[in-house]
Amino acid sequence: MKYKVISIFPIMLLMLLVLVSCAGQNIESVQTAEDHIAYNSAIQKKQNIKMETSITVAAIGDMLIHEPVYRDAQTEGGYDFTPMLHQVKQYLQAPTVSIANQETMIGGEALGLSTYPQFNSPFEVGDALKAVGVDAVTLANNHTLDRGEEAIQRAIEHWETIDMMYTGAYKDEEDQKHIRVQETEEGISLAYLSYTYGTNGIPTPVGQDYLVNRIDREKIAEDMAVAKEKADAVIVSLHFGTENERMPNEEQKELAQYTADLGADVIIGHHPHVLQPVEWLTGENGKQTLVAYSLGNFLSSQQEYYQRIGGMLQFSIRKTSQGDDAQVTVEEPAFLPTFMSYTDFKDYQVLPMFDLTNKELAGASNAYEAIKAHLSQWMPELQFIEE
Repeated sequence: MKYKVISIFPIMLLMLLVLVSCAGQNIESVQTAEDHIAYNSAIQKKQNIKMETSITVAAIGDMLIHEPVYRDAQTEGGYDFTPMLHQVKQYLQAPTVSIANQETMIGGEALGLSTYPQFNSPFEVGDALKAVGVDAVTLANNHTLDRGEEAIQRAIEHWETIDMMYTGAYKDEEDQKHIRVQETEEGISLAYLSYTYGTNGIPTPVGQDYLVNRIDREKIAEDMAVAKEKADAVIVSLHFGTENERMPNEEQKELAQYTADLGADVIIGHHPHVLQPVEWLTGENGKQTLVAYSLGNFLSSQQEYYQRIGGMLQFSIRKTSQGDDAQVTVEEPAFLPTFMSYTDFKDYQVLPMFDLTNKELAGASNAYEAIKAHLSQWMPELQFIEE
């Protein structure tokens, strides 16, 4: 009889592997449980920790480039507007973010430069803003359509070339649908919206509503809803009001309140070409909205006294986070009044008013105090930048 020889080695090996596997699973289970407890503990600690961060934002008035301004900026090889902004450069570079209202399209010299009433400005205006620290420009205003679609498309192409965020005028429908949101290194995001009351009687070409955002309450509400979902804070530019009027009219006040009720954090007004007061509005949900009804002219060749005074609004945005909850507040509003200095339509310079002497402006000190009183009449706590 032949006997079958059965080796027990494979059986023992198999049993050993099973035991090791089970032990491994137990160890893994323990480690997984320990990790889970540690993770939950870390989350709980994080939820109980209040995190605060803040940024500063600056916004300037109208960049209204009349012919004397671009003639004064002309060089052998083109145009250079940076010397005109040299005295205010430090104030534009100091904040985390700076915004400008570019009232004239920078369609470039090849299109043919032009002045009032239908403007077209050199590309170099944008280059100068970039050089002095501006991060975004608002483009919806009554001069947006002055030189038609070509000027807008050429301007946008240049803004994109120099990596400048723009809002209020767009290259196509998809571009218009894209709400502009700027992410800061501090972890606070800002959405920019821009609208105008009209375009000096020039109609928007049929099917090209994207060329300029007009003040339409339904559209503003739709854009605001998207912007609030995408960003921590929403800054709205409204081109409205009456030219050369130093106080906001009822239409401005009512539209500003409507925008505040929608949840805007800051409303920046343009168009009157003179300064109008700053104030707080309370929205429907109790939220405080900072409003500057008009920032006046920043760089222009307008001649009337108050047309030569503009400024820069500055404020802080503070974000307080705890767990999944985050609260954003606008704080510390401050203002830098500026004066447009020039002689015989040459040597244009934007100067801080606090630093003016009687050489640049007769009765400079009294003029400055009067402007401060005008701006702060509805906000006594408004601070002024004076260094």
